[in-house]
Amino acid sequence: MTTSEVMAYISDVTQGNLDRKCYLERLMVRMREQNTKMELFSKLHEKPQGKSEGALAGLPISVKDNICVKGFPTRAGSKILREYHPPFDATVVSRIRDAGGAFVGTTNMDEFGFGTFSTNCAYGLPKNPFDTNRSCGGSSGGAAGATAILKNHIAIAESTGGSISCPAAFCGVVGFTPTYGRVSRFGLIDYANSLDKIGVMTRSVEDLRIILPIISGRDPNDMTSQVQPPLDSTEKEIRKIGIPKELIGNITDKKILETFWQAIDKMRQEGVDAEEVSIPTLEYSIPAYYILACAEASTNLAKFCGMRYGLEGQHFDSMYNNFFTEVRSSAFGQEAKRRIMLGTFARMAGYRDQYYMKALRIRRKMIEEFERAFKGIALLASPTMPLLPPRFDEIEDMSPATVYALDFLTVPPNLAGLPHISMPMGYANDLPMGIHLIAPHWEEGRLLSAGRIWERKMEYRFPMDLEGFS
Repeated sequence: MTTSEVMAYISDVTQGNLDRKCYLERLMVRMREQNTKMELFSKLHEKPQGKSEGALAGLPISVKDNICVKGFPTRAGSKILREYHPPFDATVVSRIRDAGGAFVGTTNMDEFGFGTFSTNCAYGLPKNPFDTNRSCGGSSGGAAGATAILKNHIAIAESTGGSISCPAAFCGVVGFTPTYGRVSRFGLIDYANSLDKIGVMTRSVEDLRIILPIISGRDPNDMTSQVQPPLDSTEKEIRKIGIPKELIGNITDKKILETFWQAIDKMRQEGVDAEEVSIPTLEYSIPAYYILACAEASTNLAKFCGMRYGLEGQHFDSMYNNFFTEVRSSAFGQEAKRRIMLGTFARMAGYRDQYYMKALRIRRKMIEEFERAFKGIALLASPTMPLLPPRFDEIEDMSPATVYALDFLTVPPNLAGLPHISMPMGYANDLPMGIHLIAPHWEEGRLLSAGRIWERKMEYRFPMDLEGFS
């Protein structure tokens, strides 16, 4: 059953033919049973409700734990926000509510988005539905896992350097990240302001066509969303795609490379040509990204000090430095502390030009090279991740530098603010792999069109179909 068919079912509910309340109650019972084992949700709603009318009438919607939901625990995967209940809805949440969507809960994530495997979560370790000994990916791991097991559901997630694409590939679902500014960030607990983008995870490209027009568009509360061309999801002709040699040349997993080239051959069968292209600055994307992201994160996280948001300090008679240090030392996780220190170092007066300003110049150069690469081609393509979903014991043996380097396929479009999509491209040892397509700024329609072409050639697999039907 597709999401459209589920919505038709719910439409019957709103007409009084079926009991919508019972439908949602049955779904929530089954979700709680699964969440006990898989820990995909940070918190499930007690009584989710959606409006009886609207484009999303009654459709279950989950939201990543760093997107504010009024009166509901929104903790960004961190202990320092464990007491925080926002007094307002994020713009994306309010638009979903207005369209009738039923908010079912917040999904687990790496603390503040700091991670590739969702192993830095304060509220549970999300398990991959294909193999519970393996990672869902990060930082939106819970959103991807929930999409993989819930047949009639759409997940709202967020990406800074690949936090939608990576888990989408590991969990075998569709992960869509729009152009920076396409979807309002108002109500998002920021990781890095110039990089964060709210996006979507679904089971098909057709589901994206339902949700994207609802969450996209200008918002007076978010200045980065003000100037943008309207979302155009009409069918586009995709004649040629480019394959950046700087990305493909760094992949060592033979099965992923083999499956990727098979995917390109399938696209050729649909009349889409492919050619190799060169984008030299991709070589510097990882260091540039981590300098910029950590510098912005260290500034954003300064406000979490035990006084204004979330966890409160207790020793008000101590010196302010001791007060802040006590709260932040106990409530921030190891990865959050590491990135705060890296970012603070990069912003120091003696190192700002050497690191931060140089990273900004690399990003500007990369955007220019992407623009040149798109002349004559519609999209860029690569695998989404350079490895299959790793086991948790394998992750424990990885150094932070090794983990950071694994993002080299997903960081470039995020650094440049380009729209991109990850879709399942095949399976190895019953584990999913993703294909990554990147479009020019504001050309989300090209990704949707290419996705429809791809889904004519590819049949997705899902580990289970959890739904509220008896």
